[in-house]
Amino acid sequence: MAVASDHVFSHADRAHHAQAKDSFTIRQFGDMDATAVRNQANAVSAGCSADDHCRSVALSFQIVTVAGEHTRLDAANFSDAANRKCTGCQTLAGAYQFVVSTPTVFTLDGTARGKLADIHRRLDGLTRSTLPAADLKSKVDALAVEVTGVLHDAAAQAPKGDTRPDVTLHRHLDGWPGH
Repeated sequence: MAVASDHVFSHADRAHHAQAKDSFTIRQFGDMDATAVRNQANAVSAGCSADDHCRSVALSFQIVTVAGEHTRLDAANFSDAANRKCTGCQTLAGAYQFVVSTPTVFTLDGTARGKLADIHRRLDGLTRSTLPAADLKSKVDALAVEVTGVLHDAAAQAPKGDTRPDVTLHRHLDGWPGH
């Protein structure tokens, strides 16, 4: 059994008004009978005021490839954003889990990995940006669409089997827009 867990946590408060973290991991498992993967993003803004607000952003992209005709997959994907006594704060947590399942083993080639690395760089830039939470959500969702496209193209090149390759996106966003 293969097990993988990715977790991003950011915490903004009076001492650190802006905290932003992201994760972009690729987990390539071969032929597996069972796989358990977990992806989580948590963001907290605490103790700031409308005049002195905080911003906390946590974004996690997890890409998992599994192979096999009868693989059991336990995939968990969570996000939680909390404002604690934080008037006017912006808090955003986003967990994006991409699961690529193919009947036979395949690995992402250099072209796909290069495209994913470019998306990761752009995610880093968005995470550190000062975009309002609503705009940030839409831009991060657009990156998720790009990742899905790259993975669909890569899976189409996978060796064929009795079942078709599949790409599934699990997305969970939670946030407080503030001002």
